[in-house]
Amino acid sequence: MDIARKNKLPRITRCVQIMACSEQDELTAAQIFYPCMQCTDIFFLKADICQLGMDQWKVNVLVREYCDDIKRKNKPIILSHHMLPGLRQGQEKMSKSDPSSSIFMEDEEAEVNLKIKVAYCPPMVVEGNQCLEYLKYIIFPWFHEFKVECGPDNGGEKDDHGFSYSNTPGNGGLLFVHFIIIIMTSTFVVLSARDHFKNDPAAKELLKRGYKFTR
Repeated sequence: MDIARKNKLPRITRCVQIMACSEQDELTAAQIFYPCMQCTDIFFLKADICQLGMDQWKVNVLVREYCDDIKRKNKPIILSHHMLPGLRQGQEKMSKSDPSSSIFMEDEEAEVNLKIKVAYCPPMVVEGNQCLEYLKYIIFPWFHEFKVECGPDNGGEKDDHGFSYSNTPGNGGLLFVHFIIIIMTSTFVVLSARDHFKNDPAAKELLKRGYKFTR
């Protein structure tokens, strides 16, 4: 309530993109109050770092502005990142409400492989191809290159040291199946951090508390 009192309506409506809404949309009272609740969550969880997608950026800024209003010196740090799309066609971002189209840190290798295997990745299509987002924002930043062994009919060994649309299916580069194999194997390596949450008692308890708040 205090966050709502200290902010004008236009300031709050600028944050409604967290619900995939626009400031110009006809909003319900609940949608207007939602950013205030999101802002409150950060204080309730005593979060020092707000590591969230770009869709949450305006709410994170609201948190820091509220710290100024209440004269709080230790403001949460904003660490915003690119939002990966869901694995289904047309999904702009992953969502825990559709577990089959999202990859979670605690997923087992078989789960990751199954989800990626049925991901939207049509041959010879670049626009809206979800798998290319994973190559660009996960595989290349982590490995800086990829290499796959292809049969002689498919051009033999293919090697790339930087993401380029010249090497995507739409431009005659790697085939659809090669992308799926690369992403399946590489994504699970990146998820190796999940072992920390499985084997460390303190981290395991932290993960359990996170589920309690988000589900």
